[in-house]
Amino acid sequence: MSKSTNIIEDDIVKQPNFPPKAPVLKTVQLLRVVMMIIGALFVSVALEIFLVPNNIIDGGITGISIMGSHFAELPLGIFLTLFNLPFLFLGYKQIGKTFALSTLFSIIVMSSGTYFLHPVAPLTTDPLLGAVFGGVILGVGVGLVIRAGGSTDGTEIVAILLSKKSPFSVGEVVMFINLFILSSAGFVFGWDHAMYSLIAYYIAFKLIDVTNEGMDQSKSVWIISEQYRDIGDALTQRLGRGVTYLEGEGSYSGENKKVIFVVITRLEEAKLKTIVAEWDKDAFIAIGNIHDVKGGRFKKKAIH
Repeated sequence: MSKSTNIIEDDIVKQPNFPPKAPVLKTVQLLRVVMMIIGALFVSVALEIFLVPNNIIDGGITGISIMGSHFAELPLGIFLTLFNLPFLFLGYKQIGKTFALSTLFSIIVMSSGTYFLHPVAPLTTDPLLGAVFGGVILGVGVGLVIRAGGSTDGTEIVAILLSKKSPFSVGEVVMFINLFILSSAGFVFGWDHAMYSLIAYYIAFKLIDVTNEGMDQSKSVWIISEQYRDIGDALTQRLGRGVTYLEGEGSYSGENKKVIFVVITRLEEAKLKTIVAEWDKDAFIAIGNIHDVKGGRFKKKAIH
């Protein structure tokens, strides 16, 4: 009896401790799918209503697909799917199943959207307006897809794989590939359209960051001051942010110092500096960007 009890206890100990699956997880997954659909449809609108009718291309596989569709006189969606499939296979093998499937889903939605929007007349035939508005909508769409964990282009997969075997970063590889593709547009559509394509690409690039990171981009702040308690209380009362006091030691003096750590949004940065300067104009302040913040007490408190 004692032996069997020990066996059961050993088996229980060896069981892996998995976190319970909460209903919230399904809601999050559903929101990701909805975000990918909306983002992919935004990309479709940007391509078929603004960019392609004005002979303006995007970077990456999308740009190659636009030129392929122009020469073959076939629907853009066919090339978007066919040209991305080999890179999706590589992504599945090298990066992960979830990313590859999310990207495949986004590309299918995007390709279907371009197919159904192809007969729709463009909203403008002015290349500059097409580049500006197409770039904005394209950037928002791609940003939403990336934020949901997918992608609309296989260029990122190529860049990740090439960066592992070269001294260049992923961003540098993407930039080189896109500059080559956008330059090729000059031979296909004319150099004026190649320049419009660069405008659209730049706008889209900026909007991807804004959409992916949000307007209220988070920043981490470290403050070292003798007036740490007064500054911390002021930040809590006037910014509505909770602060954390850390222990530090000066490398030269060896003195113990208190370090204030607080997370704010970029819109609150100027006010934080003003508050700190009011208590200690010589305080040391270090500010860095944070891609994402979750948990804890980051939620802003009410300010009275």
